[in-house]
Amino acid sequence: MNQTQTAIIIGCDHAAYPLKETVKAFLLKQGIEVEDAGTHSEVSVDYPDYGIKVAAAISRGDFSRGILLCGSGIGMSMVANRFPHVRAALCTDLLAAIMCRKHNDANILVMGGRMTGEGLALEMVRAWLETDFEGGRHQGRLDKFDRLSNQSTFCE
Repeated sequence: MNQTQTAIIIGCDHAAYPLKETVKAFLLKQGIEVEDAGTHSEVSVDYPDYGIKVAAAISRGDFSRGILLCGSGIGMSMVANRFPHVRAALCTDLLAAIMCRKHNDANILVMGGRMTGEGLALEMVRAWLETDFEGGRHQGRLDKFDRLSNQSTFCE
């Protein structure tokens, strides 16, 4: 594991609660502190409530990385990416988990609890944590993301 990664915020909806608990246990076993933003059961909830908590914490700089899970991962990725400086990547395979770090410096890993098995999810989490951002030409692309966050209208 990346030794500089000391704390992660994690959140999910009811559909991904079992996978969140598996991922949380894995992180704790790796010595990574986990802030659990909920939900804390399989009782139906609105996924945006938990996506907002995690994405806001990343956007404010309270955490450098987070993990979000919902049934498909689609809703969580949509809500998270509305926040400035959040780069949430919905990953469905190992290569995506690696590349979203290498090229996009993804700071939130998003997975679908109904779409991703435990084994693959843990492999993706491990790869996402261990993969560093390459910088270089990719940094210029991320700078364009940040400029978008500062604009109120888009005419081009």
